[in-house]
Amino acid sequence: MFDLPVVEKAERRAATEFRNTLLDLGFSMSQFSVYMRFCSSPTQVDTYCKRVEEALPEGGNVNIIQFTDKQYERIISFHGRAKQPDKKTPDQFDLF
Repeated sequence: MFDLPVVEKAERRAATEFRNTLLDLGFSMSQFSVYMRFCSSPTQVDTYCKRVEEALPEGGNVNIIQFTDKQYERIISFHGRAKQPDKKTPDQFDLF
């Protein structure tokens, strides 16, 4: 999750580039400044942390929070007043 400056045109451009990079890396947007990605191992988490670090714009705050697949499944979500179905651990894909 992040909070980036967007006052100047260059800051808005950098924030947009950062969000687009996250999408290109396979993250999905949970909220405008909160993106999520399932990782199947600590090694994969480290890899994505390094990729995010390489894409960081100047200024602002970026925080990476890790939680287990079981904790992910226990997220309770609402859309308006309607409770959404329980989340399931994302399928893992292997590319060869």
